[in-house]
Parts: sequence; structure tokens; C-alpha cells
Amino acid sequence: VGTVLITVLSAFAFSRIEFKGREAFFSLLLMTMMIPGEIFMITNFLTVSKQGLGWVGTGVDNPVGYFATLIIPNMVSVFYIFFLRQTFRQVPDTLYRAAKVDGCSDFKFLRRVMIPIAGPTIFTITILNILGAWSAFIWPRLITGLEPTIGRNYWLISVALRGNSFVIDKGGGMTETMFNLQIAATAIVTVPLIIVFLLLKKYIMTGVGRSGTKG
Repeated sequence: VGTVLITVLSAFAFSRIEFKGREAFFSLLLMTMMIPGEIFMITNFLTVSKQGLGWVGTGVDNPVGYFATLIIPNMVSVFYIFFLRQTFRQVPDTLYRAAKVDGCSDFKFLRRVMIPIAGPTIFTITILNILGAWSAFIWPRLITGLEPTIGRNYWLISVALRGNSFVIDKGGGMTETMFNLQIAATAIVTVPLIIVFLLLKKYIMTGVGRSGTKG
């Protein structure tokens, strides 16, 4: 929800609202897409750990802090903003100016005109974001690994798959890894993603097509 809200407002600002340095600022945002996301994790980690905001890593079970750490750093996606901005730019400027002459506010124009027109693209962004959140691993593993005992309570399913060793004790110091259970668990985790994609792939293709079409 947070990602979609920020994406819609940011895309509208960069496509319709005139402000000084708009294009330069948007170009700067696009440049960040060239930087591997793992690099941003270092600063994000320092920000949310006890050296910064103290949301995690303090030795105290802080549910609000853990949930905020898992959600807030991933709420902004430059790619999604660029994706939706391209769709918004297809709406004629004359329509926007006519609405302003009639006394329509920017927020009302966004709600009444832009969002309905860009509905398929927004729906596509929502689906892709759900898929990405479901399969996220590196950031959730990093955060929940600070306090292993506490962090286990906030594992995502992808982290739990890696954290569970699927090993049985055969006695006498002998253990055996149950690869069949690993494969079965991985399949179960993957099935929801496949179902979502197969059911909604038509909307994904429609949204991608609209954002890539000019005029």
C-alpha cells in the first residue's frame, strides 16, 4: 500500500506539476537505478540499527521496529515511479489545463482522471510489488539475523526456508539432510507466485503495454 501510494503521488508530480529542477531531480533518481541495491542496504542498515534509529539490534523485542524496518526502506521504487510516469505523460496536457481552468485541484484531477486512466499500470505495479515482497530475502535476512532468537519471530517465508536446516538426528552423532522436504517446501512457497502470475498475467501485460506506448 505504501509503495503504490508513494509511486502514484511521485509519478503525478514528475509528470504534471511544474516545479524548479523537476527534470534534473528526476534524472538524478533514474541514475540511482544504475547503483546495485545492495549498496543502499549499508546505509539503510546503519539507519535502522542501534547506531541510528534503534528499531532493531538493541536486544529488545520491538515488533513495531521490526515491521517498520522490513517495510519502510522498500516503500520507494524508482523503477515503479518511472513506469507510472510514462503512463501519466500519455494524458494530454490540454486535459490537465482545462481541468485547472475549471477550478479542479491537482489531487482531484489525479483521483478523478489520472488514476482511472492508469488503472492497469497501477494494478501491474501492485502485482509486481506483491511478488517481490513475497520472495524478498537479502534485506529481511540481514535484519532478522541481528538478534537470531528475536528475529525468528519476524522471518519471511523465504528466510524461513533458508533458516530451517531440514536435518534429522539419526542418533550417534549422525544427521541426515532431508532434501525431499527442502524441495517440497520450496515448491509450496513457489505455487502461490505461479498462481498469481497465471491469473493476473493479462493485467500485467496490459499495464506494461500502456506504459510503453506513446500518444
